[in-house]
Amino acid sequence: MDLQDVLPTDIDWWQLLFALLVAVSTWIVSRFARRGTTALLRRAPGISAAVGTAIAQFVGYAILLLGFGIALAMLGANVQPLLAIVVILAVVAVLVLRGVADNFAAGVLLQARQTVRIGDEVVVEALDSVIAGTVTELNARAVILHTADGRTLHIPNARLLSEPVVNDSTHGARRSEVQVRVRRDGSTGIDEVIAPLVAAASTAEGVRRHEAVRALVVGVSEDRLIARLQFWHHPLHGAVVSAAVVVAVFDALRALGTTGTVTSVPGPPALVPSDPV
Repeated sequence: MDLQDVLPTDIDWWQLLFALLVAVSTWIVSRFARRGTTALLRRAPGISAAVGTAIAQFVGYAILLLGFGIALAMLGANVQPLLAIVVILAVVAVLVLRGVADNFAAGVLLQARQTVRIGDEVVVEALDSVIAGTVTELNARAVILHTADGRTLHIPNARLLSEPVVNDSTHGARRSEVQVRVRRDGSTGIDEVIAPLVAAASTAEGVRRHEAVRALVVGVSEDRLIARLQFWHHPLHGAVVSAAVVVAVFDALRALGTTGTVTSVPGPPALVPSDPV
């Protein structure tokens, strides 16, 4: 293709001057835009220096391409091929960066709404199961969770924004419970059995004193009592505090001179013989 087929021969000096000014201005604007984009991305959490540099270069080249296209148009050049290339590159960039952009926008919304914060314990559905973990990092792509058994889980930001997520740390405390099965004498009152167990659970290490321990009787007979002891604790210390409550309540059962079972994992209902006809 000859240059005369692209540029017209009757170019005035002022057209050439304005095109040159546009080209120089575009080059200056592209440099400032690249620096501004780099400075802005440095403040965004989770964006590495390499990724920030790549995005800044893309912004700078896009402005240069647009400015040079305008300069050529001022000279009367046919810029349709250039526009076609720009459109193709824009479509490719949108298709490639669609998932990245979705996660980036979701990450901004998560941090603005403070749905999850570093140090929170959240429960999500992943790997065909329900997984609980502590948030250790929030970046532009995902939320990083560390589970109690040492696993690291990367949850995409867009998934946390579109699917349910349980935050156990928002309230500042979490309630757990243990189940107690006690063998009792028929002449012993229910309150006489429950009161020492509630007192023992209240003194266990890690149980919050601001919320009282509550006992719920879920099964009773002449020789058996089944109850749930509900207590509040720090949201990240559920397993440790539950273990302390189990030991404290069992010691209280021994002090009462009776036998029983204390567990933090409720078992199936006990089988009892049918009533005589």
